Amino acid sequence: MGFVWSLEIGIWKFPLLLTLYTSMDYLEKAGRVLDIEIFELKRLRERLDENFSRAVELIKEAVDGRGKVVVVGVGKSGHIGAKIAATLTSSGSPAVVLDSSNALHGDLGMIADGDVVLALSASGETEELLRILPAIARFQVKIIAMCGDSKSVLAQNAHLFLDVNIEQEACPLNLAPTSSTTVMLALGDALAMVLLEARGFNKEDFAKFHPGGMIGRSMLTRVHQIMRPREAMAVVSTNASVRDVLKAMTSVRAGAAVVIGEDEELLGIFTHGDFVRHFQSDPRIGERLVADLMTLNPVTVHKDKLAVEVLNLLERHRIDDLVVIDDDNVPVGIVDSQDLTRLKLL
Repeated sequence: MGFVWSLEIGIWKFPLLLTLYTSMDYLEKAGRVLDIEIFELKRLRERLDENFSRAVELIKEAVDGRGKVVVVGVGKSGHIGAKIAATLTSSGSPAVVLDSSNALHGDLGMIADGDVVLALSASGETEELLRILPAIARFQVKIIAMCGDSKSVLAQNAHLFLDVNIEQEACPLNLAPTSSTTVMLALGDALAMVLLEARGFNKEDFAKFHPGGMIGRSMLTRVHQIMRPREAMAVVSTNASVRDVLKAMTSVRAGAAVVIGEDEELLGIFTHGDFVRHFQSDPRIGERLVADLMTLNPVTVHKDKLAVEVLNLLERHRIDDLVVIDDDNVPVGIVDSQDLTRLKLL
């Protein structure tokens, strides 16, 4: 690369200019890759048409009729197809991957009348894929071609054509599948997510298919199963002094106290953070009534809601403590954000 100045310290030499240039050069090239792929995604967005809507309806009709999506592709398109199939399956639209190399040797048995075949090929002329088209056509299935050429053999022999053409790969040689696979994957995600909504797939359905890990725990667990119960809460009345509130919070090692009325209904909340903020302007805050300083109508969650709702509320309102209530607006527990890590919900 030529002569580069270095900084010498003892026996060590540091090629400062080379490191700086290389780092900047790498970032510039990475930015170019992303810019090209973003450009191609915008092109995809602009040419979405009625064929996409028809594809959604075809798949919905097949799945509602107890059928499935059979995804087939070769090479990088095959890898993308596997991901699309996984996304479809996990969001309520059963899908399988057909290996084109084994299709003519028995794997066609996974296709059944009433299915939809989603065939992926950037060029639409992939030999291994075209070889099995006649055999697939013998079934009572609909074929959706996801390729980049409407005049290709694949597109001409499909019931629907989804256009994933690109002007340029992000590869500097314009050879390695990059933009083309990104566009395919994005269109597959769009199909899966629109189908999810069209079929009324909800959070409870999602939880059934994802029982493991954080997603499963947050989607299958109810709030009353993760909250700190009433006996572990600091519950005070409106005539309690801040000093007494702090004692109540300390006794149960809580960072907040819930303020209730005569009928046990929730009126407000007072947190340790509230105390610190007020103390800075009023050192004698301990003698004041909590009713004068509490936060009225705090954010709450019903005890029977899914735990995922807790995560949403804590993030949306940027709070650390969430009051749990019953049907009568009576506080029955509290969720401390610090508990979520222990419960493996974060």
